[in-house]
Amino acid sequence: MEEEKHIVRIYSTFNVTHDVKCFRLEKPANYSFIPGQATDVAINKKGWQEEKRPFTFTCLPDDDYLEFTIKIYQSHQGVTNELHHTNINHELILHEVFGDIQYKGKGVFIAGGAGITPFLAIFRQLHKEGKMDGNSLIFGNKTSRDIILREELVKMLGSRFINVLSEEKAANYEHGLITRELLEKYIDDYNQHFYVCGPDPMLDKVLEHLSGLGIREQYMVHEAF
Repeated sequence: MEEEKHIVRIYSTFNVTHDVKCFRLEKPANYSFIPGQATDVAINKKGWQEEKRPFTFTCLPDDDYLEFTIKIYQSHQGVTNELHHTNINHELILHEVFGDIQYKGKGVFIAGGAGITPFLAIFRQLHKEGKMDGNSLIFGNKTSRDIILREELVKMLGSRFINVLSEEKAANYEHGLITRELLEKYIDDYNQHFYVCGPDPMLDKVLEHLSGLGIREQYMVHEAF
């Protein structure tokens, strides 16, 4: 069976932080996904069509556009750097939708850096439906300027939004890494869902901490290895 592919045009781009950019694209007819899911994306340009990278949808399923919020690595000279230099009407190639991260019930969301992206669509859907109560976010970044969509997350989560900075000490922010001790400080119910997404070392360590705290595997939601 031939893999599903869609060629879509970019119709707007804008910066979210100093190294994160939002891309909005035309949406193919009858295109669907669940908040938290992703697709492989390639640039429809000679030499780049086979260079696929996974990116998470940050729009809602019923929006009339598709959106990706992507961290740009200009020094790597790779796909994200090439995306950074795309403009309106340039084309991207979308492949099949995939992903194990989706909302299963109230819980604690734990993200590192660009690992926040699957949670953005989930939070936006819950906020739209008035169902944000009972959910919290622990978000790890290097510095405060790296926090993706901080104002929107504050609006949606209020005091249930905990920021952890590894390379900056600042008032009202936790400092360091997302440790077992930090998780114990902010978790008051061990029988809820724990959604985890971030760089592999961070993901592995957080899952290890959760397991050590007695959280059962059935309550941990993350991409399958």
